[in-house]
Amino acid sequence: MSKFKKKKSGELPPVSTAALPDIVFMLLFFFMTVTTFKKDDYKVKQELPYANQVQTLDKTDKVIYIYAGKPSERYQKEFGTQAKIQLNDKFADVSEIKDYWFNTINNDLGQEYQNVAITALKVDKETNMGLISDIKQQLREINALKINYTTRKGDVSQN
Repeated sequence: MSKFKKKKSGELPPVSTAALPDIVFMLLFFFMTVTTFKKDDYKVKQELPYANQVQTLDKTDKVIYIYAGKPSERYQKEFGTQAKIQLNDKFADVSEIKDYWFNTINNDLGQEYQNVAITALKVDKETNMGLISDIKQQLREINALKINYTTRKGDVSQN
């Protein structure tokens, strides 16, 4: 009689999971490095006008964005079809621009950038000039005089 017996069932050995944590972390690092996050959720229509003399801003410029235009289709039931202002991810009134501007300077950019910060207006091409004038008036009152109009490069006749 022998003490050793052969396995006759022919079962496969279990799969080794020793390399599984390495693969998971490698995928995690890959997606962390290649994923970009959307900064703002546009709640207003953003069909920018065309301009033929366009200048790009440097990446080092400190920019505060104000969006204006008609609400997107999914927000029209709640907010109507009149042009609105969007500050960060919420609709706002013209009177809220001053607080938004100072909060952005103090919290995001730093007080030392108050005199060099640029306010970029991303305005839909169908927005009336009255709303833009109101925005500019609020910015004048807080001495935010560096204003940039965001446009697309192209022929002005396409507007």
